[in-house]
Amino acid sequence: MSDASMNMTPATALAVRDPWALVPSLGNLDAYISAVNRLPLLTQEEEVSLARRLRASGDLQAAGQLVLSHLRLVVSISRQYLGYGLPQGDLIQEGNVGLMKAVKRFDPEQGVRLVSYAMHWIKAEIHEYILKNWRMVKVATTKAQRKLFFNLRSMKQNLKDDAEATDTHRSTLTQGEVDTVARTLNVKREDVLEMETRLSGGDVALEPGTGDDGEESYAPIAYLADESNEPTRVLEARSRDWLAGDGISRALDALDARSRRIVEERWLKVNDDTSGGMTLHELAAEYGVSAERIRQIEVAAMKKMRKALGDVRP
Repeated sequence: MSDASMNMTPATALAVRDPWALVPSLGNLDAYISAVNRLPLLTQEEEVSLARRLRASGDLQAAGQLVLSHLRLVVSISRQYLGYGLPQGDLIQEGNVGLMKAVKRFDPEQGVRLVSYAMHWIKAEIHEYILKNWRMVKVATTKAQRKLFFNLRSMKQNLKDDAEATDTHRSTLTQGEVDTVARTLNVKREDVLEMETRLSGGDVALEPGTGDDGEESYAPIAYLADESNEPTRVLEARSRDWLAGDGISRALDALDARSRRIVEERWLKVNDDTSGGMTLHELAAEYGVSAERIRQIEVAAMKKMRKALGDVRP
C-alpha cells in the first residue's frame, strides 16, 4: 500500500473506491453546489497517484475521483460568467465538459497541479457555449474576435460602473473610450467599433408575436419573404402556365372530333355576352341525341383529357 493511500481521509478513501458515492441524488442547482463543495480535496500526492493510474491503465475510477475533486472549481469559474444572461446550470455543465477534457490530457510528470491546468479547459468550454448561445447569430467567429468579445464586455462593465459613480448613464462607448479600449487591448479602433455594434444589437424575432390585445405585430417575416421566388410557388406557376397552354392542347388532341367540339363549346368558349358556350340541350339538338348523352360524352372526354395530362405533365 502506498503512502498516499495510507494518508487518505475516510471520505477520500470512499470516493476512491466509488467516485460517485459522495454525490447524492440532486433536485436543484443549490443542492448540487452544496454537494460538490463537500467533496474532499486531493493532496498533491493523491492527485499524482490517481493521474498516473489513469495514464497507465485508463483507470476510470481514478479519472472519476480527479473530476469530482475539482467540481467546485467549475462552480467557482461559472460565477464569473453570470452577467451574460445564461443559466448557471448550463455554464456549470459546459465547464464540467472542459474539466473532463483536462483530466484526460493531464500529465502529472510536468509538476503542475490539475487545478491550474484545468482552468484553461473549463474557461474554453464556457466561452464556446456563451458565443454559441448569447445571440442567435454569432457575434464572434475568429480567435481574435472571441478575445475582443470577452475583454470588451469586461471593460465596458468597468466603464459603466465609473459612469454610474458620476451619475452619467450611457449604453455605448464615447470616442475617447473607444480609443482607450483599442489602445489597452492592442487592437484596431475599427475592430472595437464593430464589436461594440454587435454587442449592442439585440435579437429580433422573425415571426410576429401576439400581444395582450390579440393583434399580431409586424415582424421581419412579413417583408423578408419574397413569395414570387418561393420554390413551391414557382413550380405551381410553371405548372399552371403549362396546363393553360401546351397541356390543354395536347389533351384536346387525344379526343375525337365530336368529343373535342363538345368540350370546347362547354368549357373553352366565351360568347360576347360572357354567358359561356353552348348548353347541353343546344348540342343535343345539333347532334340529334339527348342532353344526357351529350353529358356522358363530356364526362368521358374529361376523363380522357385528365389521363392524357397525367401522361405528359412535366
